[in-house]
Amino acid sequence: RAELGFNGKRVTRRAQRTEVRSIEENGRRTRSEARRETVAVIRAAPDRDRYKRKALGCGGGHRPASSFRSRTGVHGGGGSSSSILGACSRVSLCAPAWDQRMSEEENPAAEPLPVQDVQGDGRWMSQHNRFVQECKDAEPDVLFVGDSMVQLMQQYEVWRELFSPLHALNFGIGGDTTCNVLWRLQNGELENIRPRVVVLWVGTNNHEHTAEQVAGGMVAIVQLLHSRLPKAKIVVLGLLPRGEFPNPLREKNSAVNNYLRASLPRLGPVQFLDVGGGFVHSDGTISCRDMFDFLHLTASGYSAMATPLHELLLQLLEETPQERRASLV
Repeated sequence: RAELGFNGKRVTRRAQRTEVRSIEENGRRTRSEARRETVAVIRAAPDRDRYKRKALGCGGGHRPASSFRSRTGVHGGGGSSSSILGACSRVSLCAPAWDQRMSEEENPAAEPLPVQDVQGDGRWMSQHNRFVQECKDAEPDVLFVGDSMVQLMQQYEVWRELFSPLHALNFGIGGDTTCNVLWRLQNGELENIRPRVVVLWVGTNNHEHTAEQVAGGMVAIVQLLHSRLPKAKIVVLGLLPRGEFPNPLREKNSAVNNYLRASLPRLGPVQFLDVGGGFVHSDGTISCRDMFDFLHLTASGYSAMATPLHELLLQLLEETPQERRASLV
């Protein structure tokens, strides 16, 4: 009746069954302890949802529940107007939480930084110094601030026909991010001028930042403009789609626009204008006739976006009776 046990000794069948139960119980305790350790790691992980699915075998291929897409339902590269408007309404529901998170966390896209002169010719700082000098000589009614999308505008006829007659200044520098624009505005580009309207167009070059961070950086610029120019009205232009075909950067710019739609109305006299709705065709592509490098606008591209902007500026520049009385006083 005796058989060879697991430890090499001759034991009875009853003792063998007891040893098997002990091993099974120890195995269950080991698995339970491993699972508790995994949960502890998940709680400490920054991307909790994605880590949880991967660690607990719930399918690593799904997007995290905290991602922007799961909250808004924006999936296409260009996105139809109905999907974007629907996404905007859903984003507005979580906007207060986003604002609180952006205020509590350090946002690298809202840190004022000059451009590093890696090429060694000092061109960026020379442009900034020229803008500071223009502030001493000019009295603009409209101030354009941003990156190459603003800078290149003055190279086309649309600037001379529509915006130059409005006494506009162009403070655009190619490649600028929200950090660079913040630094410029804090270091002399708002001195000695009192524009009635400021047009902000920046954000597509923030490649190192998330959509939330980019939107937070643009909000920081708007807040700075409010503090330095309390009587000025501000127009924030939405980021354009980019790339010939749908791509992650196009989705990111669309997400930034949705965050801005939800947050800017609470900042005071700020208008958000999306000027990129007509550049993406039904098949999701962008034509080189509108963007010569699938990022920067052509003459016809600027004409398309300038018309609604010009109409909005005319409305904002028209004095109300209260403003007219205040200017007379």
